[in-house]
Amino acid sequence: MKKLVKIFPFLVWLRLTTIETIKADFIAGLTGAIIVLPQSVAFAVIAGMPPEYGLYTAMVVPIIAALFGSSFHLISGPTTAISIVVFAAVSKHAVPGSEEFVAMVLTLTFLAGVYQLVFGLAKFGLLVNFVSHNVVTGFTAGAALLIASTQIPYILGIDVTRGGSFIETWVNLYSGVGELNIYLLIVGLSTLGSAILIKLIKPQLPNLLIGMFVGGFLAFYLSSFTESIETIGVIPTYFPPLSTPDFSLSSLKSLAPEAFAIALLGLIEASSIGRSIATKTNQRINPSQEFIGQGASNIVGSFFSSYASSGSFTRTGVNYEAGARTPLSAILAALMLMLIVLLVAPLISYLPMAAMAGVILLVAYNLIDFNNIKKTFAFSRSESVIFSATFLSTLLFEL
Repeated sequence: MKKLVKIFPFLVWLRLTTIETIKADFIAGLTGAIIVLPQSVAFAVIAGMPPEYGLYTAMVVPIIAALFGSSFHLISGPTTAISIVVFAAVSKHAVPGSEEFVAMVLTLTFLAGVYQLVFGLAKFGLLVNFVSHNVVTGFTAGAALLIASTQIPYILGIDVTRGGSFIETWVNLYSGVGELNIYLLIVGLSTLGSAILIKLIKPQLPNLLIGMFVGGFLAFYLSSFTESIETIGVIPTYFPPLSTPDFSLSSLKSLAPEAFAIALLGLIEASSIGRSIATKTNQRINPSQEFIGQGASNIVGSFFSSYASSGSFTRTGVNYEAGARTPLSAILAALMLMLIVLLVAPLISYLPMAAMAGVILLVAYNLIDFNNIKKTFAFSRSESVIFSATFLSTLLFEL
């Protein structure tokens, strides 16, 4: 049985599923599916890919990563950092959005997955255990602020250049404060406030999902007074098609170094997120198994029109906050995303970006381990320096 579990790690959590866990995972999955829908499209654009490739990645990658990974709460898929690096790596070889660009990105994804799988099989995941917990805490806190800074413009209605640094974003926000849109602010804060209120009064209810619906209905009402409420917009309504990476020797040679960098970045992201959530759930993570899960998801994804991905801070936080109990939530989220895209994409397209941003702000706040940070600064100067250096590096330098 132990050998079987090593090959199929999902057998561990499959035995733990009950009606209660399935209900909890269903709610978390539904919340995650709605959250990832606009995000995945945006990330694909950042990566230089056609928008639908972000959806394909969010449909395929989480399923494979959940089946062969280790964390019960980690959600994999397109991320900001990986998308930025993908664009930087391939845009010097091909025109973004072109067929050649897409083919090279799929090859890059395949190679990154191979690197990650080899690292996992070689048990390199054990090296993660030597990384200070405060490195993870600092990285998580920094990433949470980066996530929040990307969402605030949607709530304030201030035009900010996408992809700018943390400082550039806040300088733009400060200089554009005169553009403040009161309608978007009302929608965003109402979403945020209702989600917090539901969590305090009825914690068993899906507060994030309810918050989004409150924001959606409020935006619908306010739309009679203004036309400035931005929504998710039109969503493609088809499933991931089969794809073939470019296995020519020239492509493999030119992309191998970039693929190695993306593989490492993806593993650092996934490991940091997995460990961060594990401190809240007391789950024991197997880093090498997580490496295998990430590698397998990228390899399989490259044959289903999916580009390089990793663990997502935002969606993992949403998954945990929404009450997920097992990796089934990630699988259900991917399957429900398929159904949403196929059946109710026209309705979801009316969901306001300000409501989505309100939910993500709450998630970003909850990603920060304030208790641990307080203890670190109270009792250890060296660990405080480690935390501060990691935190500031995450905010100020390229991920």
